[in-house]
Amino acid sequence: MKTKTIKKKARRAGASVRKTAERQGARMGAAAGAAASAAAGSTGEALRDTWHSTLVALTTAEQEVEKQIRQLLKRNRIQPRDAADLLRQLGSRAEVERRKAMKELDSRLGSLQSRMKKERKVVGRAVGEAVSGALASLNIPSRREVTDLTKKVEELGAKIDSFRKRTVRRVRG
Repeated sequence: MKTKTIKKKARRAGASVRKTAERQGARMGAAAGAAASAAAGSTGEALRDTWHSTLVALTTAEQEVEKQIRQLLKRNRIQPRDAADLLRQLGSRAEVERRKAMKELDSRLGSLQSRMKKERKVVGRAVGEAVSGALASLNIPSRREVTDLTKKVEELGAKIDSFRKRTVRRVRG
């Protein structure tokens, strides 16, 4: 793009932004009063100035890049078509490498996840054993031990009941 065209576009864009900000500032001023209008005006001005500075910076950067590319092409005697072809080839190579990297990343992530599952089981067992050891050293029964004892008590209770029934039958009989 030519320098003059870029500058014209930047000026037009800045002018349209300024007009929009002025219209919005006028609407706010009518609705909210003079104080709101003054605040919106200063904010609008700051936004306009920032936008204009941004457009100027982008335009300047674009011009500089274009200038450097032209010099590079001229210095190396490369035609724009050839440069475009080279860029396309470079883009396709980059895409192939990106796909390879993604596949490798996925495979490594999968192996890491499976390793984490195994390690989680190992750590779980170690923690369970440590807790059991701590409970045993404090003479606190584990849940399993309490459950086993409860079952044994129930079995003994059932045996006692069966003995009582037998003795009652013998006494009556």
